[in-house]
Amino acid sequence: MEQFLIFGVVGLSTAAIYAVIGSGLVLTYTTTGVFNFAHGASGMFAAFAYWQLTIGWGWPVPVALAMVLLVLAPGFGLLIERVVMRPVQALGEAERLVMTIALLSGLIAVARWIWDPNVSRSLPTFFADRTPFHVGPTTITWHQAVTMVVAVAVAAGLRILLTRTRTGTEMRATVDDRALVGLTGADPVRANRVAWMLGTQLAAVGGILIAPIVALDAAQLSLLIVSAYSAAIFGRMRSLPLTFAGAIVVGCLESYLTGYLPQNDYLPGVRLAAPALLLFVALLAFPHRRLRGRDRRLRQVPVPTMRGTAVFALATVAFGVVLASVLGQGDLITYGPIFSLGVVALSFVPLSGFAGQISLCQLSVAGIGAVVWAHLGAHGQPWALGATVVISALAGALIALPALRLSGVYLALGTAAFAVVLDRWIFTLPSFDLLGVRISLFDQGSVEVIGPRLFGFQLDTEAELMVLAAVCLALASIGVAALRRGRFGRRLIALRDSEAAYATLGGNLLVAKVAVFALAAGIAGLGGALYGMQQRSITADQFNFVAGLPIFLIAVVAGLGSVGTGLFSGTAFVVPLSGLVAVAPWSQNLVALLPGLAGIGIGNNPGGVVAGMRHRWEPVARDRIAPPVLLCGLALGWVLRLGDVISGWTFLGGSLVLALALQAYAAARAATPAEPEVPMEWWGVRRAWRPEDEGVLVRGIAGG
Repeated sequence: MEQFLIFGVVGLSTAAIYAVIGSGLVLTYTTTGVFNFAHGASGMFAAFAYWQLTIGWGWPVPVALAMVLLVLAPGFGLLIERVVMRPVQALGEAERLVMTIALLSGLIAVARWIWDPNVSRSLPTFFADRTPFHVGPTTITWHQAVTMVVAVAVAAGLRILLTRTRTGTEMRATVDDRALVGLTGADPVRANRVAWMLGTQLAAVGGILIAPIVALDAAQLSLLIVSAYSAAIFGRMRSLPLTFAGAIVVGCLESYLTGYLPQNDYLPGVRLAAPALLLFVALLAFPHRRLRGRDRRLRQVPVPTMRGTAVFALATVAFGVVLASVLGQGDLITYGPIFSLGVVALSFVPLSGFAGQISLCQLSVAGIGAVVWAHLGAHGQPWALGATVVISALAGALIALPALRLSGVYLALGTAAFAVVLDRWIFTLPSFDLLGVRISLFDQGSVEVIGPRLFGFQLDTEAELMVLAAVCLALASIGVAALRRGRFGRRLIALRDSEAAYATLGGNLLVAKVAVFALAAGIAGLGGALYGMQQRSITADQFNFVAGLPIFLIAVVAGLGSVGTGLFSGTAFVVPLSGLVAVAPWSQNLVALLPGLAGIGIGNNPGGVVAGMRHRWEPVARDRIAPPVLLCGLALGWVLRLGDVISGWTFLGGSLVLALALQAYAAARAATPAEPEVPMEWWGVRRAWRPEDEGVLVRGIAGG
C-alpha cells in the first residue's frame, strides 16, 4: 500500500504539469479555434531559456522566472499571433493546422541550433535544498508540492477569467463569429492576442516544471505535449475540469506503469507509449463536437492530362539516369534519397490532396515498408517488393478503421499518436512469434538492407538503386494521375468536399477511407523500402514522428493536389539538407530550419508552388525553339561529362543556367501587349467574356 501511495503522489505531481499544459492548449483552442501542435514546443523553448538564464548565466531564480514567464513567454505568444497566425486566420482549418505543425518543427530546429543537443543539460528541482515533508507514509518533495499548488491556481484563475470577466467572454465569443463580436464593440484581434499570450505562458509554466524531471532535449520535451493532448481530449477540447481529470488519468497511468509493469523485453516501451495509446483510445471513445472554427475553404484539385503526366514521368526517369551517371560515389549516397523520399511524399497526394484526410504517420508507415523489405527481401527476391507494398497497405487499412469517426484535427492527432506508438514501443520490440510466424522489426538496433534482383541482375550499386527509385517514382506518379482522372478519384474529391453529402448520395465511407489509406500506405511503404535499399542499413530513428514532419511540410508547400509533389518534395528535402551543408557546413542548423519556415509561409501561397512552377514553365513547352535548344544543350553537356571533360557539378549548374535562360526567353516571346481597357457595358462584345466578369457586374450593380 505504501508503494501504491508513493507512485500515486508521483503521478499526481506529473498530472499537475499535464493539467497546466493541457489547460493552455484548451484555452487557445476555445478562444481562437486553432489547435496548436506547437504548444509543447513553446514550453520546451521556455525551459531552455530558463536553463540559460539560471545555469548558463547565473541569474537568480526569481528574476529568471519573471523574465521567462512575464516577458519572454507572452512576447513569444504575441509574436506567434501577429506574424504566424493572423495572416492565415481567414484560411481553412487545414492551413492553420499546418502552420502550427511548421512552428513545432521550426522551434525544435531553432532549439537544437542554439543549444547543442550533444551537450547534456539538466535543471535542479525547486527548493531542492529543503527537506521533503511527509503525509502519512508518503514523502512529498517541495517541487511536487509547488507543482500541485500551481495547477490548482491555474485552474481557478482560468475559470474566473473565462466566466467572470469581459475579456474572457470576448475570447470565447471570437472563435464563433469574429464579425458579430466586432459589432458589439469588442476587439477580436485583442481577444486572440490575449489568448495566445496566456496559452504560451501556461506552456512555459509546464515546461519549466517538468524540465527538472526529464532530460533537456528539444524533441523529447516537445513531444511531452502528447500527454497534454490526451488530457485535452478527455476535456473534449472545451472543459477545463475534465481536462484536469484527464491529466490525472494520464499522470497516474504513467506512474503506476513505471512501478508495476512486469520487467521483460517487450513491455518497457508500453510505459513510454502509454500517453499516445491513451490519446488514441480517448479519440475513439469520446464523442466529438463539430470542430470549432471549421470552414469549407476548398480549392479545386487540377485534373492532370495523361500526356503531360507521361512527359513528367519520362523526365523523372531521365533525371534519375543523368544524376546516376554524372555524380560520384559519395554524391550518389548523399543525393540518392531524392526519389525514394519523393515516393513517400507522393503518398500524401491521394490521401490528403484528393480525399482530404490529414495523416502525420506516413514516414512511420514507410518504416514498416523498409523493415518488411529488409527481412522478406533479404536475398533480393523480387516478390518481396510486392509483399512489402501489400503489408504496408494492410497497415494503412488498420489505421483507416479507427479514422472513420475522426476528421480534421482529431484525425491528425490520431495519426500522430499512431506514429508515436510505433516510435516508442513497436519499433523497439525484439523478435517475437505470432501464430507460429517469426516477426522481426529493427531488433533493437539496425537492420541490413540490400537491393532487389531483377531479370537476373542484382541491383546493388548506388547508381542502379537511384535509377530504380526514379522509375518507381515515375510509375507511382502515373498511377496517381490515373487515379485522379478515374471514377475513384472523383469519389475521393467528393469525400473531401463533404463526407455527409458523399454518404447521402450513396457513397460508402468505410470502403473509400480504407481504400485511400491503404493506397497511400502502400505507396509510402514502397518509398520506405527504396530508401532502405539506398541507406544499406536502417534504424528506427530514421522513421520517427519528428523526422516525418519536414517531409509533410514540404509536401504541403509543394501542393497536395499536384502529381509533381513527389519529385519536388524529394528534391527540396534532400538537396538543401545535403548540398548546402556540403558547401557551407555552418549552414546545417539553418537548413534544418527551412521546412518549418516554408510551412509557415504557406499563407502566401496556399495552392502550392508546383502549380506555380508549372504555370511559369508552360511557355517553354509551347515554344518552338526553347525545347530543342534545351535538349541539345543537355545532351552536349552530358556527353562532355561522360567524357570527363567537365565535372558533374559543372554539368548540373550549366544545365540549370541554360534552363532558366530559356524559360525567360520563352516567357518574353509568349508575352502579349496588354489589352486596351474596355468599358463594362461592352464586355463580351469588344473582348471575350471572362469567368470573373459576372462577379464584377454583380458587385457593380449592388454598389449602384
